[in-house]
Amino acid sequence: MSDAPDDPTTPRDAAYWAKGVSKLRLGEVPADAVNLNVTGRRVVGPVQGFGRLWQKTYRVDLAGTSVTPAEVIAAWKANFPDLWPEGNRFYGPLTGISPGDVALLNLAMPGRLRLSTGVLVLYADEESFTFMTPEGHMFAAWITFSAAEQDGSTSAQAQVLLRANDPLYELALVFGGHRKEDAFWRHTLGALAAHFGVVARPVETTVVCVDRRRQWANARNVWHNAAIRSALYTMAAPLRALRRRARG
Repeated sequence: MSDAPDDPTTPRDAAYWAKGVSKLRLGEVPADAVNLNVTGRRVVGPVQGFGRLWQKTYRVDLAGTSVTPAEVIAAWKANFPDLWPEGNRFYGPLTGISPGDVALLNLAMPGRLRLSTGVLVLYADEESFTFMTPEGHMFAAWITFSAAEQDGSTSAQAQVLLRANDPLYELALVFGGHRKEDAFWRHTLGALAAHFGVVARPVETTVVCVDRRRQWANARNVWHNAAIRSALYTMAAPLRALRRRARG
């Protein structure tokens, strides 16, 4: 082992960040999962999105428990798929949530459709982890999950900095999408609290419009719209079945 000092140019938290991810690659996923709109996609943040910029914070107090922030995050990572509302699926690596991991999402849509997209684990340490979304996702976003102790009590929080990825998603947010997004994360925080025996605790929700402007230069993001591509894939299922029979 070298006795040379650590490289002073390397950040102390470098091990917690995803490294050199230009395009997403998925590992194995269950056969019943709809695997679309992830492999080969670039990740995008709020700068690359189209719609108004929002910061949404969802927080639940775990008062009455002795759980530590590190224990909250460990449980959140281990049980992440089970905390989502029914009908939504998170297919992550079996090893857990680590920097650089790519997860497949199958999200419930009207008409029994499933929107297939994904996330990149941009950052993960003992007390927080952050997702970044790919092209075609509903949002160009950073989603950070964290836990902290204050005044002798631990709280858990999900904070989303997002823009709708394209004009169609922006319309969806205006006509009910915001309510559904808020309900999704309130359910998740409530389920996490229940995991630690905390029930009927309200989830505090704070919503701030950071930038009311829409970025029309990014309207072309609609080309990657995962909802449209997922719907077309579903409608083409009978044709794919006929082709399989013909080959058989």
